[in-house]
Amino acid sequence: MRAFHHPDHVRHDPRFFLQRGEVRRNFEVPARVGSLLAGLDGLGLAPGTAPLPDAAALAAVHTRDYLDFLASAAGDWAALPGAGPEAVANIHPAPEMLAQGARPGDGVIGRVGWFTADTACPIGPGTWEACLAAAGTALAAAAEAAKGGSAYALCRPPGHHAYAARAGGHCYVNNAALAARALRRAGASRVAVIDIDSHHGNGTQGIFWEDAEVLTVSVHADPTRYYPWYVGHADERGAGAGEGRNVNLPLPLGSGDGAWLGAVRHGIEAARGFGAEALVVPLGFDASKDEPLAALKVTPDGFARAGAALAGLRLPTAITQEGGYNVDLLGALLARFLTGWSEAA
Repeated sequence: MRAFHHPDHVRHDPRFFLQRGEVRRNFEVPARVGSLLAGLDGLGLAPGTAPLPDAAALAAVHTRDYLDFLASAAGDWAALPGAGPEAVANIHPAPEMLAQGARPGDGVIGRVGWFTADTACPIGPGTWEACLAAAGTALAAAAEAAKGGSAYALCRPPGHHAYAARAGGHCYVNNAALAARALRRAGASRVAVIDIDSHHGNGTQGIFWEDAEVLTVSVHADPTRYYPWYVGHADERGAGAGEGRNVNLPLPLGSGDGAWLGAVRHGIEAARGFGAEALVVPLGFDASKDEPLAALKVTPDGFARAGAALAGLRLPTAITQEGGYNVDLLGALLARFLTGWSEAA
């Protein structure tokens, strides 16, 4: 297996995080990169530096106006009188506003609210550059997978909560969706995305909601009690040409290896039934029992077994890094997952 990263990952250093009414230190910190790199080093995997993508590559998933916003938001925000260090919305358009023709306007305050789903995506100096690095890393992994192998993309910021035109949940550019689209363009007639982050991959679901050629599977904690709160339920199946191409496998909070691995196996069988020719695995370690905001209780052995099970599909695969915020353990968990994968591949 090859691995990819980019040094610009660490340029995104968000400070703002709102949790239960308190402003706290953000969990999505640059130190995550060092821990993951250490995990790769322990396996003897020296990651290649991915090239940065051009705008056309990102536009395969995201709208042009959204990409323009991400590229300009930090500078526009800094020019505001009395602005804080990061762009964070204080209003989002309500459904009633949208139903009555709401539009974002030209000001950065209105645009931040329009193009973000929550307050977990502060935009500061270096955020856009890190997003480009993460996207390039995912695309490099997809290019390697298109040759018939598998590759790991150390993506930071993560991406699976990002919609085509909206950031959310620490995610700005949907790296997994970019990888899936790249694999389709490279010749895979059907691509499966099996997301094992503890949070529902709502952005990926939204992007492929009406797509017949991409199966989206998400194994996650019950969204009635966990982010993203409003979607991720088992009855969400896609629409139009994508009807039946979305599989959500929500688990009760506190679920451990048995239930979690059972859901992963369910997703694998869905991918087989779909006839997938390539695979994208949005890999989150926030399902770990040792996470600071743990909702699931997966052990290191559980991650190793998941890696082995997913490798058993024997598909060209791009693995994109998503969540996981226990910096002390991230590298070790990555090593366990990739060891399980390599032993089964």
